Amino acid sequence: MKKDVFLLFDTACIYEIVCLNYFLKFTGSETIFCSVRGSDITSMEGYRIGIDCKISDIELSNIRSLIIPGGDVSNMRNEEVYSLFRKAKERNVIIGGICAGVDILDESGILSNIQSTHSTDVDCIGDRNIVTSRANGYVDFAIEMGKMLELFEDEQDLQETISFWKYHRNIQ
Repeated sequence: MKKDVFLLFDTACIYEIVCLNYFLKFTGSETIFCSVRGSDITSMEGYRIGIDCKISDIELSNIRSLIIPGGDVSNMRNEEVYSLFRKAKERNVIIGGICAGVDILDESGILSNIQSTHSTDVDCIGDRNIVTSRANGYVDFAIEMGKMLELFEDEQDLQETISFWKYHRNIQ
């Protein structure tokens, strides 16, 4: 089974990826928390999060998706991170960025000729294996990533998920 990797850092905004992580776990996906050096992180919300690996441990042939949330991304502005995203794009790994995470995707050069929240006036958009979202689009981000990752059983499952998570309707 290919893994879904969340690239985390101190001050990462975990609320932006909580719904997506839930969808992945609910569907039996194997999620990995990664940081540049493999050190545990403290999120913007104050949660201390155990990290499973460092960037250099990632074997892209075993990765289905690579996700970066927002937060203070200043420590993520380095060639090791940019290179990881460029290589992931070359291997057709599904890539997700939300809020300031989109800045890292853009700076890595992978958003050239891709519709993104940097090039359009929408809260969330998916284009050619890359999903980008503004912070307020975190539910849409999770749903769009879920569609790309084929997490939904069928159209009814997708519509029930949208009704529950986006519109807060009870599902029977």
